[in-house]
Formats: sequence, C-alpha cells, structure tokens
Amino acid sequence: MTTISAAKVKELRNATGAGMMDCKQALIEAKGDFDKAIEVLRKKGLAALKKRAGRTAREGLVETYVHAGGRLGVLIEINCETDFVARSQDFKEFAHDIAMQVAASNPLYISREEISPEVIEKEREIVRLQTLNEGKPEAVVEKIVEGRLEKFFEEVCLLEQPFVKDLNLKVQDVLSSLAGKIGENIIIRRFSRYQLGELEE
Repeated sequence: MTTISAAKVKELRNATGAGMMDCKQALIEAKGDFDKAIEVLRKKGLAALKKRAGRTAREGLVETYVHAGGRLGVLIEINCETDFVARSQDFKEFAHDIAMQVAASNPLYISREEISPEVIEKEREIVRLQTLNEGKPEAVVEKIVEGRLEKFFEEVCLLEQPFVKDLNLKVQDVLSSLAGKIGENIIIRRFSRYQLGELEE
C-alpha cells in the first residue's frame, strides 16, 4: 500500500480546496501521483456538482468591489443554499474575487447560455468573413470559425474567463472547487459593472 504523507495531503488540499479525507483517498487511488489525484478529485467533484445542481440556492450575498480610486465599481450577487455558508470566509473571499474578476475582465454575460442565438449567429458571420478575408482555404474555414467562437465565449462569459488570480484556471473551475469543498450549490446570479463617465447603451 502506498504511504501518503500528511504534507502531501495538505498540499493537495491547498491546490484543490477538497476535504482532507477526500485528498488522502484520492492520493491513495492515484498511488501517490499528485496530478492523477487532482484528476480523481475533479471527476468526483463534477459528479457531486451535477447532483447538487438541482438544489435551490436562495441564500448568499451581494458583494461590491471598487477600483481605480472610485472610478470603477462592481456589484455582484452570488447565491448558495444556506446562510451558514454565505457567512463563511471561503464564500466571502470567492464573492470578492469574482467581483474583482468582473472589474478586471469586463464580461458581458455569466455563461454562454445567456447569449441569444442571434448574437452568436452575428458573431459567427463576422468571424467567418474575417477568416475568408485572410485567405484561409474554404476547407478549414469552419474549423477556424468554431475555434474563434470559443475564444469569443472565453472573452465575454464570466464562467469561461481565465481566473484573475490563477490564469491556468477558469472561473468555472474555481466555482466548482468551492462547491465541492462546501458541499452546496453555488450560483453567480447577476452583476453590474460601473465605470465613471461611461454611458449605458
């Protein structure tokens, strides 16, 4: 049997936010391989996340973030299932980080599901014309268009953006990790971003 040190368990916990026993079990399953243990936890976390997705999240908090000497501000509502979790340090830090993410990355939507088919179709047409104008062969145009559309989603959808504190993670990864750690459904409900002197369209 593989011997797992407490230090390695703690390292995995810090990297993933999963519980100590879950981290130890994942390392045992992965025979001490750190990267495989992360994969084990991710698979379990995603399965648990799907189970929790149907549960109602009506608690939570509204977080504010003001930046650039009061010239830029964000108001965001993030929901969870219980008031206990809403008051926890982990949840408050997550809400603050996501408000900061909105300030820094200026997303237009929370997820791609919010984008109307008309907007997606218009973007697809623009990207297709750009690709054809670049002289790309017709045979590869559609593949390039789909790749560029994915890049568009990554830019405008909050959950798909690289996380400002760790660009190797997406916001969705951070949300999933926290949901796995606290055992509750977490939903980013809505946000508003205000920039001084910026007129609403």
